[in-house]
Amino acid sequence: MVSDKHDLETMSRLKEGFGRIKSELGKVIVGQDRVVEELLIAILARGHCLLVGVPGLAKTLMISTLAKTLDLKFSRIQFTPDLMPSDITGTELIEENRTSGVREFRFVKGPVFANIVLADEINRTPPKTQAALLQAMQENEVTAAGSTYRLDQPFFVLATQNPIELEGTYPLPEAQLDRFMFNISVDYPSEEQENEIVRKTTSAYQSNVEVIMKAEEILELQGLVRRVPVSDHVIAFAVKLARATRRGGDGSVPDYIKNWVTWGAGPRASQYLILGAKTRAVLYGRPTPSIDDVRAVARPVLRHRIVTSFAAEAEGVNALGIVDRLLQDVKE
Repeated sequence: MVSDKHDLETMSRLKEGFGRIKSELGKVIVGQDRVVEELLIAILARGHCLLVGVPGLAKTLMISTLAKTLDLKFSRIQFTPDLMPSDITGTELIEENRTSGVREFRFVKGPVFANIVLADEINRTPPKTQAALLQAMQENEVTAAGSTYRLDQPFFVLATQNPIELEGTYPLPEAQLDRFMFNISVDYPSEEQENEIVRKTTSAYQSNVEVIMKAEEILELQGLVRRVPVSDHVIAFAVKLARATRRGGDGSVPDYIKNWVTWGAGPRASQYLILGAKTRAVLYGRPTPSIDDVRAVARPVLRHRIVTSFAAEAEGVNALGIVDRLLQDVKE
């Protein structure tokens, strides 16, 4: 429970840090306040993110800059069709001991051994290589050559995906999509923001990003989020919202769900709705989340957990449209 003086001071420090992080990112990234907020929510909730947007929207730059403000070890993996699982997790090399002359295997850690791993264009590599991240994302460990290696904490996978190119890509399987807490849509900037982007990037302007938090503070804040109390009616709303996406539910499921949805969100969606709501409340200095916080994180939590039917595609309805309609129809 967030009740003692230390927790309240930590919460106040986090609210101040949230504003400073947005300010530091603003030196490099123009706009995208919603995306930055959702990234921070996922990080403090110990979740992974999938960023979806067309090329040129600074997704990679945003993630690398965020790593600098948090003073975290950053690693970028460019996913390509020829990438192998060992290129991610690491590989064993034969080395000769100069003293004894004995040859022995030594495990060389791959780029997944970092705090923030950027999986750039994750859908460009075959499923076998995509699956190399699964154990790291779920268990925070890597098994290679019969040995298991723990990953340093905190650990996040932030993956990017181009939604318009389908040729030569491999869609992520539903089981792996479900491991991502958020599916964050990165939109085009406004005209005013684009003017500012062009002004900055075509001049001699250079930004110096300051460190706002360190790994130890992030781990402390992650623990604080878990101690935030939640009212029963807020939990009930989150569960009701997730269950409303399932066509096999009880009689309260809307008819359009039965027509438009093949598979709905699983229990992990309910968990992430509450974790996201708790984190958002703490970021804004509130001791407990409200239903508005659940609504605020519903789109990034649910949009990749709903599999639409052929009828939905024929009518031009996508998963996000279904989520928006549910937010209007599901009552407290």
